[in-house]
Amino acid sequence: MPRIAPVTPQDAGPLVRAGYWYAGRRFGEVPEPFAVVANHRKLFTVSARHEMAVQKASTVLPPNVRDIAVYRVACTVGCSWCVDFGAMMQRLEGLDVDRLQHIEDYATSPLYNDDERAAIAYADSMTETPTTATDEQVADLERRFGRDGVVELTYQIGLENMRSRMNSALGIHDQGFNSGDACRVPWGTVDREGKKT
Repeated sequence: MPRIAPVTPQDAGPLVRAGYWYAGRRFGEVPEPFAVVANHRKLFTVSARHEMAVQKASTVLPPNVRDIAVYRVACTVGCSWCVDFGAMMQRLEGLDVDRLQHIEDYATSPLYNDDERAAIAYADSMTETPTTATDEQVADLERRFGRDGVVELTYQIGLENMRSRMNSALGIHDQGFNSGDACRVPWGTVDREGKKT
């Protein structure tokens, strides 16, 4: 159970209920972080718009590079929810999720290519406090992905740091998305009007 109770559909306004309906249709279940952020309606709205806009705009990097860097951040920070959800997203994109078990050995594992290794190392550098990213590292990433690719990678890693740290601080844990049997948030599935189904 998270440290801040999720907002139930019965206690939510029409906009939040519509967001729950959309998220439930898209992911099979309402993501718990979504329901916890709903305690602050304005941030809920901004966050939902931001997530959709970032997803739509992030088209420069190959999905395997972007997603493995984001996944690494979730592992490093220790956000079980983000690890679970990130593995599901990779599975839905047709990426090899079995190799995620070997991410600690990314530097030498044949399961990761050189671009992925560079992205993971950069994710590690950005996630350290203070950050340890170097000029050489960014120059190497620019050669691999272009300037827009480096900006996209940096943005995605920074955003995942925010998500993972926020979820961890609020006590939000894995929901079972990667298993395909997502645990329901306390109220179950809801329809467009916010009625329990």
